[in-house]
Amino acid sequence: MEQLEQLRRWVKESDNIVFFGGAGVSTESGIPDFRSVDGLYHQQYDYPPETILSHTFYRKRTDEFYRFYRAKMLCLDAKPNAAHLKLAQWEREGKLKAVITQNIDGLHQAAGSKTVLELHGSVLRNYCEKCGAFYDVQYIVDSEGVPECSCGGSIKPDVVLYEEGLDQKTLTDSVRFISEADVLIVGGTSLAVYPAAGLLDYYNGSKLVLVNKTPTQRDSVANLVVQGSIGEIFSQLD
Repeated sequence: MEQLEQLRRWVKESDNIVFFGGAGVSTESGIPDFRSVDGLYHQQYDYPPETILSHTFYRKRTDEFYRFYRAKMLCLDAKPNAAHLKLAQWEREGKLKAVITQNIDGLHQAAGSKTVLELHGSVLRNYCEKCGAFYDVQYIVDSEGVPECSCGGSIKPDVVLYEEGLDQKTLTDSVRFISEADVLIVGGTSLAVYPAAGLLDYYNGSKLVLVNKTPTQRDSVANLVVQGSIGEIFSQLD
């Protein structure tokens, strides 16, 4: 496959790679993309996922939010796949500078990646809205209804819900890494969700690689498009 050879060459020659990834990186570890709603979903919930995972819904129907959140968003048995492991390897070798991810599952860190910018936060972190105390994900799993802090405050997952803004420092750092990158590899994302998708506009290089199972609306501006499973493609790279 000619495209794979080209990607292999660029990776080999570079020591300034940045990876930007979306849900497709996690689905290959068995984490469902909540946008692809199955029939069972409609039997259990009265609202679409985007509504339940909104700031407004969280405030008004916190109980129902947590019912969905525990059932659908906490996939704690998932393991890193070939893509996660390859990225961690490149970082250890000094080739990869950062992973920027839209995922909230912590699998990049589980694979060994150190510099991970989580645009949408992480299910592994939770905090009390009243006193700021930190709680791990197991506390959420073991609690019932709306989890409470010892101070009496409600505990909120450290994830960016719909209607909430992204963390400004994470965005600024992401822009810096992308603008300074030699090779920018974008994988497992349709590039349809803003402001995250707009980060590509900060890339100044000539080695923009899109790896996705299906075409994206940014394929025409990419220097290289590799279509297929990101895990399979990455497992064939050095």
